[in-house]
Amino acid sequence: MKMSLKEFNEWPNKAITLLGMSGIGKTTLANRLPKSDWFHYSGDYRIGTQYLNEPILDNIKERAMEIDFLSELLRTDSIYISTNITVDNLYPISTYLGKIGDPNKGGLPLKEFLKRQKLHKKAEIRAMEDIPEFIEKANRIYDYNHFINDAGGSICELMDTTAMDVIVEHTVVLYIQDDEDFRDELIKRATLHPKPMFYTEEFLIENLDLYTQQTGVTHETMDPDDFVKWVFPKLLDYRKNKYETIAESYGYKISASEIGKIQNEEDFMSLISKAMKD
Repeated sequence: MKMSLKEFNEWPNKAITLLGMSGIGKTTLANRLPKSDWFHYSGDYRIGTQYLNEPILDNIKERAMEIDFLSELLRTDSIYISTNITVDNLYPISTYLGKIGDPNKGGLPLKEFLKRQKLHKKAEIRAMEDIPEFIEKANRIYDYNHFINDAGGSICELMDTTAMDVIVEHTVVLYIQDDEDFRDELIKRATLHPKPMFYTEEFLIENLDLYTQQTGVTHETMDPDDFVKWVFPKLLDYRKNKYETIAESYGYKISASEIGKIQNEEDFMSLISKAMKD
């Protein structure tokens, strides 16, 4: 939501959504706010523990059944499998989302990959639609005064959904912009540690075709990590336009370089005040 600086300062129960690419500093910022006063809502955590919990576990069990020793224990209910997803450990979600590419190299076939991508988008929509309920519960049950929504990097793909309507109606949207240096750092991280990402089907198909044209390698035979490294800079530019549109229409902008300067709530409020004045 848009509001004046005066309205924001007088808002007794502040609710803020942090918007930006994965790795930009959203969780770092949220963790620097006093935990006694701010309810930290992680969209990815909600996705993994509530809306994708069963598919994640099914995927793990399917792999476990390939091991004779574990398969017999699972069939006889002698063991059970659960995840240990936390705000700071979302790895089980990544293992489910996977990477497209040659199955012999750890990749997923296109059909299965798209299926998981669609499930993730549905889960993210539902997680964002839960925001009003958690704002209310955080205050009523746990006596938190304020709410911070640490949204996933793919939240910009929900522009034309009810989830985005909920976000802009109930929270102040704060977009963390990457500058050139930070963009290079994000690309470096993706190159060193390529991880599963969400792509819209249109973006994915377009870039799979382009990848094949440039490399001569199809998605059936490509190395999953090679594609992630190749496509990541394009994904940054693609999403940046969407982030900018959301921020200009519904919110405010801060620079990623300013996140490191925030040490406490006072610093955070000062940064928001500056963004609202600009």
